[in-house]
Amino acid sequence: METRIAVIAIVVEDNECTAALNAVLHEYGNYIIGRMGIPYRKRDISLISVMIDAPSDVISALTGKLGNINGLTVKTAYSKA
Repeated sequence: METRIAVIAIVVEDNECTAALNAVLHEYGNYIIGRMGIPYRKRDISLISVMIDAPSDVISALTGKLGNINGLTVKTAYSKA
């Protein structure tokens, strides 16, 4: 199956949801290329970027699960190739 590269941007506004966030990311760990998280203490939020190489339906499933977690905002950017 053909895969795509994508970057998933996550804004964590409620730290209580981090366990659910990490559980979902762990579930899709085989597809994750890398992850970077930056706490922004001035605003009491965290910014996370997740780079992934997966089939489009897997990326959609992952972002859908993340989007259902209260306290997160999720957006995805796909590569053209």
